[in-house]
Amino acid sequence: MPTVCVFCASSPGHRPVFMQCARDTGTLLARSGFDLVYGGGKLGLMGGVADATMAAGGRAIGVIPRFMCSIERDHPGLTELHLVSTMHERKALMAERADGFIALPGGFGTFDELCEIVAWSQLKLHHQPVVVVNLDGYFDGLLQQMNRGVSEGLIPRATAESMVVVTDVAAAVSHLAGAIKPGRHETGNFGVV
Repeated sequence: MPTVCVFCASSPGHRPVFMQCARDTGTLLARSGFDLVYGGGKLGLMGGVADATMAAGGRAIGVIPRFMCSIERDHPGLTELHLVSTMHERKALMAERADGFIALPGGFGTFDELCEIVAWSQLKLHHQPVVVVNLDGYFDGLLQQMNRGVSEGLIPRATAESMVVVTDVAAAVSHLAGAIKPGRHETGNFGVV
């Protein structure tokens, strides 16, 4: 089964629309035949996407550093849970398992993961599709900053355009369904030993 890595918040946010987006993501991924790999937490949007994936019959694979088990509360009911030593190992293993990426609303961790996976694409460490769900304009500021980087000649236009930006989860999953070729998982070199 192809696997989609979802980056999102470990908190629920103030607006129910964010949690609904996470749940819809999990449901649509499972119904579309995708496994989920994510940060392994049971709280917030992370827990919502994992719970919805499994409730819809999908597999949820979590990757969490041991020291974060008490912070993000590792999810005990996952299909697979990988405990790692560092944040770097977490991101590398999630990327290694992924055939595509979705960024949902989140905080600094989500921004970090999204920016790093796009940078890895620029460096040709992977060729998997990256989709940003810009729900209610959540990522407008970050996208504006990236466009500024392009206009200033600091970010290659092709790198900025490698991300597909959509406004809803259905469009994100539909894009990945068309972009991920069955049986063609190309793992990158993300430093996982």
